Parts: sequence; C-alpha cells; structure tokens
Amino acid sequence: MGVTASGTSGARFEVPNSSLADTVLERLTTAYGAAADPERAVSMRAYMKDVAPFLGLTTPDRRALSRTVLLGTAAPAEADCTAVALRCWALPQREYHYFAVDYLSRHVRQLSSGFLPVTCHLVGTVSWWDTVDALASHVVGGLVAADPKLKSDMDAWIEDEDLWAARTALLHQLRYKEATDTERLFAYCVRQSGHPDFFVRKAIGWCLREYAKTDPEAVRAFVARERGRLAPLSVREALKNIGP
Repeated sequence: MGVTASGTSGARFEVPNSSLADTVLERLTTAYGAAADPERAVSMRAYMKDVAPFLGLTTPDRRALSRTVLLGTAAPAEADCTAVALRCWALPQREYHYFAVDYLSRHVRQLSSGFLPVTCHLVGTVSWWDTVDALASHVVGGLVAADPKLKSDMDAWIEDEDLWAARTALLHQLRYKEATDTERLFAYCVRQSGHPDFFVRKAIGWCLREYAKTDPEAVRAFVARERGRLAPLSVREALKNIGP
C-alpha cells in the first residue's frame, strides 16, 4: 500500500505505488550515500541556515550522479513523479530534495493541474529559497501556463500568510517573458509590497527585474507609480538593470 503525506492545507493524499520510483530511490540513495562528504556537509548546512542536513555533494557532482541514477529509466507518468517527489522529500538530506525538484522540472509537461496540491506540500515543507524558487519558476509556473484555471490558485497563494506560498505566487511567472500576465504580476507586487519579510520583498524586486528584460518601460512606469508603497529593496532590485 502507498503511504500518505500531509499538504500544507492539512489535506492528506496517497503516495502512489510506483515501481519506477522504487528503482529511482534505490539507485539514488545508494549513489548519493556513497559519495557523501560529511565535512563539506557541515559547511553546506550552515550556509543554508540549518534548514536541513546535507550529504555534502557539490552541485556538479550531484547532477552527474543524478544522470547515472536515471540512466535507462522510463519516462515517468504523473503518479511516478508524485511518488519520487514525496519519497525524496521524506528523506532528511537536502540533496534528495534537490533531486526531486530537478526531476519535476524535467518532467513538468507530464503533470496535470491536479499535481498542484503536491507542489503545495513541497513548497510548505522544509521551506527555504533553495527549493521554493525552483519549484515556483519551473514547476508551478509550468502547471499554470498549461492550465490557466490555476491562476485562481495563485490568487489565493498571494494572500497566504505563509511567506513561501506568497513568494511562489510572485515568482511563478519568472520564465514567462512575453506571456506574462502583467496585470496579475503588478497586482501581486502591490498586494505584498508592505510585507515585513526579506524574502518576499526580494521576490517582488526579482520578478520585476526579470520582466524588465521583456518590457523595461512597463516596469519603470510601475515602479514610478508605486514607489511609495514598494520597499527600497524591491525598488533597487526591480531597476537594477534598467535604471530609473
């Protein structure tokens, strides 16, 4: 039988049985575990503010190991992605979470709008920028782009008291370029402009700075109009590459 996991809303959902996930997790834990560097793990954990223990794998080494782990495996269905992600997230070391994020990003086109609650669980569990930002821009962004009805979910997330949910809503359009829903982007920035947390203020500036690569005049005009509401950090980040 599958195990269960709890989402941030308190909902519980089945972790699907998946022979593919069985294979991937067996290979993954063996490969990552054998390459662990306990000394490096200490400094990595400290750098990430003790959010989770680490194995001590550098990014290039981890990605090389991941390619070996996945060599010859089948393309996953959504249930396989769900099982891999949730089972990785249940492991304590952060590198397994990174593997899950990379796996979902690679296969986001296999995911339906029904995957969003799983993503909600990942965003709200062991939360820090290193996983949340990639989930926001690569996974949540991909889901919303494929099913615009999920915009209403983003409207709810931007109102959420959890700062990581709000940050995800702000960043989910980060890769949209010309497809950006500008009205929504600017409305989200205004909605959270007074947020006291650094990570939300930084996200406002980041999403504006990224959209400025597509439409700098729109971003300049928005910042000029809302400068009195936006935090100085958000303004600096938004105008970083385009000037006032």
